[in-house]
Amino acid sequence: MGQTVFIPRELDANEPRVAASPDTVKRLAGLGFDVVVETGAGTRSRIPDDEFAKAGAAIGKAADVAKADVVLKVRRPSEAELKGYKSGAAVIAIMDPYGNDAAVAALAKAGVTAFSMEFMPRITRAQSMDVLSSQANLAGYQAVIDGASEYDRALPMMMTAAGTVPAAKVFIMGVGVAGLQAIATARRLGAVVTATDVRPAAKEQVASLGAKFLAVEDEEFKAAETAGGYAKEMSREYQAKQAALTAEHIAKQDIVITTALIPGRPAPKLVSEAMVASMKPGSVLVDLAVERGGNVEGAVPGQVVNTANGVKIVGHLNVPGRVAASASLLYARNLFAFLETLVDKTTKTLAINRDDDLVKATMLTDGGKVIHPAFAKADQQPPKGQYVEPAAIPAKTMVADASSKKAAPKKAAAPKSPSSKPKGIA
Repeated sequence: MGQTVFIPRELDANEPRVAASPDTVKRLAGLGFDVVVETGAGTRSRIPDDEFAKAGAAIGKAADVAKADVVLKVRRPSEAELKGYKSGAAVIAIMDPYGNDAAVAALAKAGVTAFSMEFMPRITRAQSMDVLSSQANLAGYQAVIDGASEYDRALPMMMTAAGTVPAAKVFIMGVGVAGLQAIATARRLGAVVTATDVRPAAKEQVASLGAKFLAVEDEEFKAAETAGGYAKEMSREYQAKQAALTAEHIAKQDIVITTALIPGRPAPKLVSEAMVASMKPGSVLVDLAVERGGNVEGAVPGQVVNTANGVKIVGHLNVPGRVAASASLLYARNLFAFLETLVDKTTKTLAINRDDDLVKATMLTDGGKVIHPAFAKADQQPPKGQYVEPAAIPAKTMVADASSKKAAPKKAAAPKSPSSKPKGIA
């Protein structure tokens, strides 16, 4: 009998995605694994048990995780779930370790080798494993669909015998993966689209999709990007000018979508209460960062808030999960692409190479210890050559911060090292 891969049903009520598809089940079997899928694991992603069975998986129960050598999940397993896991099992999921030290410690205590997929380095070799991009893409798409649904008017211009329906004005704040997909989707639906970001390179990307770029394009803006393509911290003066321009623009918009979300940091406040109050009745704001505190003042996780002036603030949780059937297929491919690199093709067994760059970047716990240097305790030295998770870009640098708090004085820049490049927006 070969080694076993187990795909459990996600227990979180807000998580409809599943970590496998019939296609990846076939591929896993081709790698030499016995695949067991928990009953009902794919139901909320429109994948019934019999489709997994036809692809070669055994349909089992939750307790079958005890014999699994590899566990593929969407979300980090809870401490209660971990009690049933075999010590030494490889657990691959979106671990969301920031601010969850106790949960990370529980992974180490369970003796599992945990991999955090959101730490996958953005290099050519790992493009097919980039869960942040695959899920953010769908989040950007769904944000436009949700915004259009709440707007309850037509998005494209329509010329009829009874008169002309004007095109909706859509403003995207933050031009990362989610933002670019939101621009493309809104354009396809016929809206007039504008977008903003402090990175100069974003201007060309926005224009390529047929949208208009909004920014204070002074000399500071032109130098607002590092050689590595990341955002530099902007001065207080620039932030104030950008915030004023943004506030004036938001008052004229029908739909505003905010996408500024930095791993490990609270979401920056991009849209103030005053900006919301300036919008027309019937306007909609969709906050994709609501789970990290939100970009919009007044956003409430899991709710659509109706303000006193008739504006709707949409704060849906787990937006990729709102298109679970598509999100699961992409996520399952991401997991398979990574797991394939951990398998010895000759023996067809799991053979984790701890010197591999992908392993160094994503391994969170191993051998009963938290080994990722961003989360390890001070007395736990990471293995020689261990990848160090780069510090996130300060949230305020991605798009002008609209909060009323004064910016802290700039600190002296820390010495640069080859492995300390910050990551950009997802």
